[in-house]
Amino acid sequence: MEQIWEFRSILLQGMLWSIAVAVSSLMLSVILGLIGAWGKLSSNSTANRLANMYTTVVRGVPDLVLMLLIFYGGQQTLNHIGQSTGLWGYIEIGQFTASVSTIGLIFGAYMTETFRGAIIAIPQGQREAGIACGMSKVLIFKRIIFPQMLQIALPSFTNNWLVLIKTTSLVSVLGLQELTYVSKAIGLKYQSPFTFLIFAFFAYLILTMISELIFYFLNRKNRMVSRGI
Repeated sequence: MEQIWEFRSILLQGMLWSIAVAVSSLMLSVILGLIGAWGKLSSNSTANRLANMYTTVVRGVPDLVLMLLIFYGGQQTLNHIGQSTGLWGYIEIGQFTASVSTIGLIFGAYMTETFRGAIIAIPQGQREAGIACGMSKVLIFKRIIFPQMLQIALPSFTNNWLVLIKTTSLVSVLGLQELTYVSKAIGLKYQSPFTFLIFAFFAYLILTMISELIFYFLNRKNRMVSRGI
């Protein structure tokens, strides 16, 4: 405990980086999930094929492989295109950007299926009623589909978030000084890897427990609203 207290500021900073990666990745994954769900449910064949390809590829490739590809291959590809076209100079993808991009891309595929399933669960008659009232597609989505989609998707959304938090530990391979990276680095330097990794263990456990508590009350409120209580 004395060692952990001695390096408390570094460990806390690492935890804050982990939370920042998780929250930023979640926001990106929600955006990609909504776009992907629209593509999968769209009558446009091109959008449908692209959305299906996105979810198939992302869910079929290991997270760590995608992370390394984006961090190294993505940077190389962007710089090659910029050099060939002359549109931009050298671009360096930082650890944080690569981490958020990869995790957001991965969980965007899972969010796509979450939102798609929730939208399908909404009775078709409600859309038809909106059309009969003269509402546009955008207004139907905003006032009818989106609020109900959130209610239906919340349990699956909760699971995705809990897995996403744990996935942030993988970004340590990119050199981002988040919780896993600093715990391992300090532990190896002072020959106490077990002590600091135990701290990381409980830190992630606390984060997931707090998240579960928050989503428990959200799910409970959601059920009460759906029952008209």
